Amino acid sequence: MQLKPTAVRLHETVRSVETMSRFALAVLALASGVYTYLGVRGLLDGSATFVFFAAIIYSVAVSVAIYAFWIYMMRFIPLVVSGVQRVGLFVTMGIGCAMIIAMSSWLNAAALAGSAALEQHMAVTLQGYAEDLDNAHAKALATQSLLPDVERAAARFAALAQDERDSGALTGTQGSGSVVQLLSQMSTQMTQLSATITGSRAEVAELFEQGSTRLAAMRELVSTPGAIEPRSDAFQTEAVQLSAIIAALQQTDVAASVKRAAADLSSGFIAPVADGRSADLATRQDAVMETVRASVAAQSAALSTAADEILAQPAVEQRRFVPLSNAEAVIRYWSDFVPSWAGAISIDLLPVVLVLTLMVVNDAMRREAETLQEAETITAAEMLRAMALYKRMEAEGAAEAAASLAPRMAAQPAEPTEQMATETKTAADETKAPPDDGTVTPIETAQRKRSDGPRPA
Repeated sequence: MQLKPTAVRLHETVRSVETMSRFALAVLALASGVYTYLGVRGLLDGSATFVFFAAIIYSVAVSVAIYAFWIYMMRFIPLVVSGVQRVGLFVTMGIGCAMIIAMSSWLNAAALAGSAALEQHMAVTLQGYAEDLDNAHAKALATQSLLPDVERAAARFAALAQDERDSGALTGTQGSGSVVQLLSQMSTQMTQLSATITGSRAEVAELFEQGSTRLAAMRELVSTPGAIEPRSDAFQTEAVQLSAIIAALQQTDVAASVKRAAADLSSGFIAPVADGRSADLATRQDAVMETVRASVAAQSAALSTAADEILAQPAVEQRRFVPLSNAEAVIRYWSDFVPSWAGAISIDLLPVVLVLTLMVVNDAMRREAETLQEAETITAAEMLRAMALYKRMEAEGAAEAAASLAPRMAAQPAEPTEQMATETKTAADETKAPPDDGTVTPIETAQRKRSDGPRPA
């Protein structure tokens, strides 16, 4: 059996998949419309009825536009042969693809990955709040690092006062005097400063515990499955409470108070008057008190420097949780949802593959058709129509020949019936005889009527 030409088989295949192509386009347009509806519904505000009908109308418009656009491209691009015209159609197709992405694909991505994007937003915000709580807690604890120095200074002043009272270790004369009074005064001030620092420790610990509880609740909201909208609202409430805790934790920082107290040690130093019973003892007391003044100044400078280092640390800025819609979250965190974007865009732009396939197939059919003989391009239906036309032409030719002989027959005298039939048959044969194309040589033979006698030998 002779195989069909390639061009014919390609044409038949294209005709056979045309219905499938239309069905595929309709399904893709419908899928894009459904996801567009889901995406646009989260962007609209108003009553439930308004949001429903507005989203339906928009999604239907998107589906119709996508279907019509790709039908046009599938019909026209494969038929265009000119390079300039084809480039123009490709540019048109590119513009249409960009418009489809703008009106549909990003909404499809919002529908596909909107909940995950909102969870990502909450997770990123949660991480920021955790860092803020840790920074505020660390800064509050930094002041606690001054407590050992303050306690050590208070203990040293108290020990010197006790030694001076018991054995006169500083002035050489035991008993309570001006030196013991001054050392006791410095020990008391250091003890009060130590109490101030120690008093903030319990409050810092309590606030940090509350903040940790809020963070645990926020983590649970991020990871718990279910509808994203209620979780987002609850997350926002927890975020507000956590922000207040972080602000309160920063207020517990006593570094500024420690700096002021350290400055008061030096600038507010009040030395008592030497109360020695002799001039020599008074002189020794003045010398010891001057030494104590220098020690207090050095201690004050050290505490002020340490407090300045703590205060120089940047303050924790107030963070605020900003709720986002599904589409906004997908756009903000697009790099984390590249597969979702690829799927959303592929739904709308998959017909590009069909268009390019039809273009290549039609080009192949045109090239194959140029190599075919004319006889190979005639179908059975065309052959039947040609045979019917030929028979019709024969009938019309016989009718014309009969019409041309009618006037002559009317003008000539009547002849025998047999002779008239012979002439009519001869005229019809001449009419049907094909034109002489030089391929057949006519042979002349003697024409004899039935009434003639035998031909002489």
